[in-house]
Amino acid sequence: MNKPLVLKSIAEYDSFRKNVKGTVGFVPTMGALHAGHASLLKQSVHENDSTVLSIFVNPTQFNDPQDLEKYPRTFEADFALAAECGVAAVFYPDYKEMYPDNYRYVMTENSFSKILCGAARPGHFDGVLSVVMKLLNIVKPQKAYFGEKDFQQLRLIEDMTKAFFMPLEIRRGPTLRESSGLAMSSRNTRLSKEGRGKAALIYKTITTAKSAVEAQNILNEAGFKVDYLEEIDGRRFVAAFLEGVRLIDNVTI
Repeated sequence: MNKPLVLKSIAEYDSFRKNVKGTVGFVPTMGALHAGHASLLKQSVHENDSTVLSIFVNPTQFNDPQDLEKYPRTFEADFALAAECGVAAVFYPDYKEMYPDNYRYVMTENSFSKILCGAARPGHFDGVLSVVMKLLNIVKPQKAYFGEKDFQQLRLIEDMTKAFFMPLEIRRGPTLRESSGLAMSSRNTRLSKEGRGKAALIYKTITTAKSAVEAQNILNEAGFKVDYLEEIDGRRFVAAFLEGVRLIDNVTI
């Protein structure tokens, strides 16, 4: 098993990229990797000659400083998973490398980003789209991989790359779930054992309730603090707090 290269600067990455032959697949992450990330990495490794993973906890997409502070950072475990999956390189920049302008230039979308997670987290998707645009320009992949669990983010990134005529394909990966049905997420590690079991009610509810209103009532009565529960374009979206942790999920209906 070959260990991936760890590249901390754009200059180091450019030097690596010049010598890569064939296609490059890219999986951008904020680390704290789990089986859902692993499935994207394996998909990329299968479909491309080389795969690049990025790990960067992006501060511009956090509207709550405490949420940023609590975000899990597990580089050693992430690196081991990357090696296991066959990743060629890990791009691991710091804030100054990614934002030499100190976030003076911002990527903004004026419609779909303003609802669902965007309504509750002002500026969140500006930060997401800005950093993804930067990463795609740096990495120069032929294909980039995103999970359907963050479906609103996925759609925005797909539309952004089309709007700006970016020469790559966005590939979707299905939501991976724990045996309970809970969507895999780095945030799940912040739940207690009891909370993790209770959180499975989110998936059960959004797949069985007859309406969004019924689903929201069930979760509220169970002790969740529902941020939103809406149906858009044949898909049911939810965000709810449990033990102070914000959990999201979505399913087709």
